[in-house]
Amino acid sequence: MAASSLISTNLLSFSLPPPPPPPSPARKLTIVSLHKIPIRIPSPPHFKPHKRSLLLPYCPPCLNKLLLTNKNPFSSALDSLLILCTSLALALSLFVADVDSASAFVVTPQRKLQTDELATVRLFQENTPSVVYITNLAARQDAFTLDVFEVPQGSGSGFVWDKDGNVVTNYHVIRGASDLRVTLADQSTFDAKVVGFDQDKDVAVLHVDAPKDKLRPIPVGISADLLVGQKVFAIGNPFGLDHTLTTGVISGLRREISSAATGRPIQDVIQTDAAINPGNSGGPLLDSSGSLIGINTAIYSPSGASSGVGFSIPVDTVNGIVDQLVKFGKVTRPILGIKFAPDQSVEQLGVSGVLVLDAPANGPAGKAGLLPTKRDSYGRLILGDIITSVNGKKVTNGSDLYRVLDQCNVGDKVIVEVLRGDQKEKIPVVLEPKADES
Repeated sequence: MAASSLISTNLLSFSLPPPPPPPSPARKLTIVSLHKIPIRIPSPPHFKPHKRSLLLPYCPPCLNKLLLTNKNPFSSALDSLLILCTSLALALSLFVADVDSASAFVVTPQRKLQTDELATVRLFQENTPSVVYITNLAARQDAFTLDVFEVPQGSGSGFVWDKDGNVVTNYHVIRGASDLRVTLADQSTFDAKVVGFDQDKDVAVLHVDAPKDKLRPIPVGISADLLVGQKVFAIGNPFGLDHTLTTGVISGLRREISSAATGRPIQDVIQTDAAINPGNSGGPLLDSSGSLIGINTAIYSPSGASSGVGFSIPVDTVNGIVDQLVKFGKVTRPILGIKFAPDQSVEQLGVSGVLVLDAPANGPAGKAGLLPTKRDSYGRLILGDIITSVNGKKVTNGSDLYRVLDQCNVGDKVIVEVLRGDQKEKIPVVLEPKADES
C-alpha cells in the first residue's frame, strides 16, 4: 500500500511539471506621425527607444505595413537600424527647415457670403466713387488782429450728377458758406462753386473743375413706382466718417416735410428706416439695383440722431430742379405774390383758408385786386381776403396753397376764390416767376 502510494506520488510529480515562465512582454515604441495619431509597433528586446518621440513622414497604415512586413526574428536588428536612421534623418531635416508640424497643416476656411450679402457689397463698391464729401467753410475775423480766416462750420454729403463736374446736395449743407470744398472718393479735394439752389425744395448744385476720369455719375432711377417695404441703401459721410453704408426699407410714401430755409412744404417725400445721421444730408438713397431714388435730407428725432425715421426728397422732384439749375442757375417757380397769416391765427377766427396779410401792388395778387389785411383810422383790424380755393381745388392752409401752385407754371391764369367779408368772389390772377434770390 505504501509502495503504491509512493509510485502514485512520483507519477503525479513527473506528469505535472511546473509551468514555464510567461514570455516577457515585448517593449513598445511610441511613434507620432505627422497626422498627429499615435501608433504602437513592437520593437525587438535589444532596441532602446529614444526619450523623445520621433516624427515620421508616414501615415499610420503605411508605417505599420513598412515595419511589420518582415516578422523574421533574425531581421529585427535591420528593422531597428532602419527606424533609427529614418527618425534621425527626419529630425535633422525638421531642425534645418524649422517647420512647425502643427501649423503646416492648418487650413483657413474660405469665407462664404450669402447672395444678398454679395449684392450689397457689390452695390456699395460700385456706387461709392459717385459719393462726395462736402465741407462748408465760413469766413471769420479775429477780434484782436482783425485777420479774416476760414473755419469749417459744417459738412455733408453729395453725389456726382454728370461728367461736367456738377455735384448735387442739399441746400442746407451749403447755406451760409463763404467757400466750399468737395472731396472725391479717391480723397482728392477741389474748390466748388455754387451753380444754383432751390431753397423751397432744399436742393443745390455745385461745380468742381475735376478731371473727367475722376468723375463717375450716379445712375438715376425713378421714384414714381416705389413701394413700401422695398429695400433701400443710404451712402454718406455721417459725423465726418468716410463713406458709410446703411440699409433699410421704405417705411412710408407721400410724406410731407417743410423746407428748413423757407418753411415751404416738400411733397411726396420718401420715409425710410435706414439710419440717416448728421452728415448724411445730401447723400444718395439707392434702390436694390443701385439707382438713385432720392436725396437724404432730414431726420425726425428730438435728439438730432437717427431714430429710425428719415426722409428723402424723391428723385422725380430732384430731376426737374437740377435741370433748371444747370441751365438757368435758378428755378422758375410761380407765385401769387402775397404774404399770408399763420394757420393758427386763421383757425382762431373760426374760418378755413389762407388769410392775405400783404399783397404788394407790383405783384400778381396786387395787380389782380386782392385785398390785404390793414387797420382803419381808429386802429381796428380789418381782415383782408381769405383764399378758399384755387382753380376749384380747396385751400384750407398754406400747405394746400403751395401744393396747388407747384402744379402750375409761370404765366398760367388761375381763378382764386376768396371770402371778402360775407361775400365770396372769384378773381383771375396771372402767375409770375419768383424773384431772384441773393
